[in-house]
Amino acid sequence: MVIIQVCVGSSCHLKGAPELVKMLQKSVADKHLEDSVVLTGSFCTGKCNRVGVTITVNDDIYTGITPESYYEFWNEKVMPAIEADK
Repeated sequence: MVIIQVCVGSSCHLKGAPELVKMLQKSVADKHLEDSVVLTGSFCTGKCNRVGVTITVNDDIYTGITPESYYEFWNEKVMPAIEADK
């Protein structure tokens, strides 16, 4: 099971966390990964960045995720973690 935590602290919330949560939910549903992914929110991870949202995939923390960089993040960070977990 891959655990994806989206920071929903005030800074990340203002930088688009709600939109990224929707994008993650859609990607999980579209690829039928509901049994492989736990999607959850977290409060500040202490990795605030000037741009984008902080998202943790298992124990790896990624900063600066934006809707524009989302698909690159999904394909290069999330999907490999899911494949490695199978």
